[in-house]
Amino acid sequence: MKTLRYIAGVTTLLLDVETCVGCGMCQEVCPHQVFKLRAKKTEIVDLDACMECGACATNCLVSAISVTPGVGCASYIIQTWFKGKAPYTKCC
Repeated sequence: MKTLRYIAGVTTLLLDVETCVGCGMCQEVCPHQVFKLRAKKTEIVDLDACMECGACATNCLVSAISVTPGVGCASYIIQTWFKGKAPYTKCC
């Protein structure tokens, strides 16, 4: 999703390509199309579109994905845009 951007370079999303079995579940559950399945492995194709919701890591069958939901841009957006509070994150 190239039109949606948070703050570049702050996501906690990590993918262990060696552990990945290419099931495609992360691609299926990601709301922002961060992942693509290529050559029977998942790769991150749009890291800065990640909102750190955690759906990919929760649904990864082999724990090849890690992300810390509630920090980074997702937290920044929730705290500042929706709640009008100072952010609890290092991304600003």
